[in-house]
Amino acid sequence: MTLLITGGAVVGIIFGVLFALAIIAVASGVRVVRQSTAIIVERLGKYHKTLDTGVHILIPFIDKASKPVSLKEIVADFPPQSVITKDNVTMQIDTVVYFQVTDPKLFVYGVEKPLNAIENLTATTVRNIVGEMELDETLTSRDTINVKMREILDIATDAWGIKVNRVELKNILPPKSIQEAMEKQMRAERERREQILRAEGEKTSSILVAEGERQAQILRAEAEKQTRILKSEAERDAQIAEAEGKSREVELINKAKPSKEYLAIASFDAMVKVANGQSVKIIIPSELQNMAGFTSALVETAKEK
Repeated sequence: MTLLITGGAVVGIIFGVLFALAIIAVASGVRVVRQSTAIIVERLGKYHKTLDTGVHILIPFIDKASKPVSLKEIVADFPPQSVITKDNVTMQIDTVVYFQVTDPKLFVYGVEKPLNAIENLTATTVRNIVGEMELDETLTSRDTINVKMREILDIATDAWGIKVNRVELKNILPPKSIQEAMEKQMRAERERREQILRAEGEKTSSILVAEGERQAQILRAEAEKQTRILKSEAERDAQIAEAEGKSREVELINKAKPSKEYLAIASFDAMVKVANGQSVKIIIPSELQNMAGFTSALVETAKEK
């Protein structure tokens, strides 16, 4: 009786152990795949399937799961590489590559150590591209180099299940002697631009001064012209007014029908004005000669008064 109890206990213990092992095996076959990750499953050493986000159950001891593969965009910052330009200038260039796994199966089976493969491919690609360019072109053509590198890397990494989204040249470091020469060149260029700006300023100032003087001369000439015009118009108006006055005077005299005596006195006044002028010759009309006696009488009368 004691042996039967002992044997039953042993059987119970065995069944309990087997049940626990079964639970552990089933639990080990459960895989939870997180967001933006994927897992490759091999069955008996052969690719079976790719696990996406969610809960999956594998067959213990038959199915084997790989490490999770990140489907996020990865930023790889590679150390500087020595590059020689077309004009034999050695410089240090470090690159940053932005890539993303698009096919986990190819990523796992396509290449050993994908990150190292991308680093080496990036180094050789930048050497090939920069080797066809001179120093000045390299320093001013970053965008062109970035585009060419991205296209080459993207094509090369398709077989690895990788999509290269962007490539950037982080730093381009020429030799110290080249940097000093470039600084001197930049300093000379800034001085040249400063001299050009100063010369242009002086030129503009001279032009403005000359233009101001020309405008001033034009304005003075216009003012003198207007003055002469106004003066001429004033003299003309005065002469017209004087002529009109004389005409009016003659008209009134004619209407008054002056006597011969008045005319003789008027002629005498005219002769006095002529005699007081700068003329050297005096022409006496015949009418005044006939009235010489009358004129003498008038003179005597004036003296007495």
